Amino acid sequence: MEWGPGARFLMVLAAAVVVVAGLRAGAPILLPFSLALFLAILTLPIMLWLQRKGVPTPLAIVLAVFVDVAIIGVIVLLASQSVTDFQARLPAYARRLSGLFDAWIDALQERGIPAGEYFSGELISTAAIMDFVGGALARAATVLSNAFIVLLIMVFILAEASIFPDKFRAVLGKEDGDMGRFTKITGEVLQYLVIKTGVSLATGVCIGLWAWIMGLDFPILLGIIGFILNYVPTIGSILAAIPAILLALIQFGGIGPAVVVATGYVGVNVVFGNLIEPQLLGRRLGLSTLVVILSLIFWAWVWGPVGALLAVPLTMVVKIMLENTEDLRWVAVLLDKEAPVAPGELGPAAVDHDDGV
Repeated sequence: MEWGPGARFLMVLAAAVVVVAGLRAGAPILLPFSLALFLAILTLPIMLWLQRKGVPTPLAIVLAVFVDVAIIGVIVLLASQSVTDFQARLPAYARRLSGLFDAWIDALQERGIPAGEYFSGELISTAAIMDFVGGALARAATVLSNAFIVLLIMVFILAEASIFPDKFRAVLGKEDGDMGRFTKITGEVLQYLVIKTGVSLATGVCIGLWAWIMGLDFPILLGIIGFILNYVPTIGSILAAIPAILLALIQFGGIGPAVVVATGYVGVNVVFGNLIEPQLLGRRLGLSTLVVILSLIFWAWVWGPVGALLAVPLTMVVKIMLENTEDLRWVAVLLDKEAPVAPGELGPAAVDHDDGV
């Protein structure tokens, strides 16, 4: 029995629905595994470097994981005190922001603009702000509570990473082309994650320094927020700037300082997001802005806030895999940030790079 194009399309669509339903149902297992895989890929260069220095594989895994634990521990220690202080000051911040909002409404009313008919101070509810921030902190605490499981899975992933190529080669037999494709995919995924993490770290440090120079409260916390949200292109930089702008409005009581703070955020993100990062990643490791937004909505719906954080790295991994699969390369072209360049317009290095598979 031969299936027509319409029947095949419906079959693929049905399979996609089943896969998405499975992703949602398996979130308690798949989400820690995805976080562990993400950390394992970033840790792999450290483990391989230690192995090249003659360190035995078990000890190299332990040392690499210890480096991860130390880095995460330092970040948590730096953020924990800021979070505690922020929770203590949050009611005062909320009341001050509500007072500023009422003052702006009154100023507009005095100038003949009937803003009071459309906006009310009740829009800024102290209880709502407290509930939102408390919920966000509770979700972050839930993620940290799974840290031991994530680290345990990461250890086993790193242990398998040293022998998995041999297993893969044994399964494929003499099909070196497929082994080369697998190596190329893993290399590009590692390149993307390492560069993205490095750029995000530099962005977070610069944002923290800018907040400290401006005299904002909690510069370390603002820097950590900038580091985490920089994994989300375009939208992440906007979301990271919102707390700093609101804090500037509350602290300094005027729009001028908030504009200066926003200008600093724009400058940092233009330098790193529009100049440095595209140069390091190259044209092929980019995603369309529409794809970024849709991936955020999709992964947030499937796996919640942590899924939104991992949305772009996950989508980027999928794009790299599609790009290295001949039959599905057209899907990777649709996900790309730019239209494909004609072969005659590419330099020799670019042509070699694209034709590597």
